[in-house]
Amino acid sequence: MVSEFRMPSLGPDMESGTLVAWRTHPGARVKRGDVIALVETDKGVIDVEVFGSGTIEELLVEPGTRVPVGTVLARLSGAEQETPLTSIVLPSQPEAKAAIAAERVPTLAPSGRQKISPAARVRARELGIDVTKVPGSGAGGVITLEDVVSYAAATPKAPAAEPAYDMRQVIAKAMSRSKREIPHYYLSLTCSFTAARAFLERHNSSVSIEQRLLPSALLLKAVALAARSMPEFNGCYTDGVFSPATSVNVGMAIAARGGRLVAPAILDVDRKTLQAVMTELRDLTTRVRTGHMRANELAASTITVTSLAEEGVDLIVPAIYPPQVAIVGFGSILERPWIVEGVVQPVPVLTMTLAADHRVTDGRAGARFLAQVRDALQKPEGL
Repeated sequence: MVSEFRMPSLGPDMESGTLVAWRTHPGARVKRGDVIALVETDKGVIDVEVFGSGTIEELLVEPGTRVPVGTVLARLSGAEQETPLTSIVLPSQPEAKAAIAAERVPTLAPSGRQKISPAARVRARELGIDVTKVPGSGAGGVITLEDVVSYAAATPKAPAAEPAYDMRQVIAKAMSRSKREIPHYYLSLTCSFTAARAFLERHNSSVSIEQRLLPSALLLKAVALAARSMPEFNGCYTDGVFSPATSVNVGMAIAARGGRLVAPAILDVDRKTLQAVMTELRDLTTRVRTGHMRANELAASTITVTSLAEEGVDLIVPAIYPPQVAIVGFGSILERPWIVEGVVQPVPVLTMTLAADHRVTDGRAGARFLAQVRDALQKPEGL
């Protein structure tokens, strides 16, 4: 049986992507989860996994080609391909062919195919650098990210090219859809962070720097446990129907290079230890900020967390990322007057805000959800 590997949808507003490079070849055996292609979207360069097992029969799209979501990129023989993480809107064949013809990006240098790492290609576009002029120091003359940065530093007066996309327009499109389609309601709750801070101090004083926990790990785990307990906040609303998710994959809003704001997911947060959550969060943040993510991290989020902890704000009122139905925003942990056993004391406090979809839940349920997050933070040893 022959199955098709198509350009995946890595977000509700993604319409097309550029195939940066193949990580496989005809005749290769692949299994579900193997990274077989690098795709550039408005979120950066993404590792794209295959959703089935089999043998690569044919690669249909050349690296450097921009194609619509749903375009067949390769064909596999063997086991039938499984359903991907997100639904794919398939373009008609004439649309796909027209897009391929009109949006092909040159990738050949005079001596043959341009050899450049995906991260270097993205950075070169951001800086407006002609990569054919950059000497490559990598194996086989590959242009690395460091080569691009060094070239840019040595030629500060190089004219900047027009950006491949306007990130403000991308974000505006997603948020406009969110506000237009989703009837939001908002609730906020402020709680003491004393117990959580004491827990972190005890833990971090007894482990190495690499094993230290940040407050973000506690916040992610607390939200995940509340989402598992109240599945009506954990899932997607599509075509007029809410579908609860079978796992709790918490998307974490991260600011990336070039003004991007992405929310890739940490999978199964409710079932992971705090240490595992922290390790994955560090790895995810590093890869996002170097422009390298995985497709399943972008497509799998079932609820999102956003935080402005380093900005000194009291609270953040976020917009839901469609087709999800809830997002939790955390403000900074700030010292505030607080009544403890009848006495006013300076206490670290945290304000959390829930934005939820009124088509699925109401304010009473939202209040219970926030209360569960609060209660979990008061007993951090149970996270």
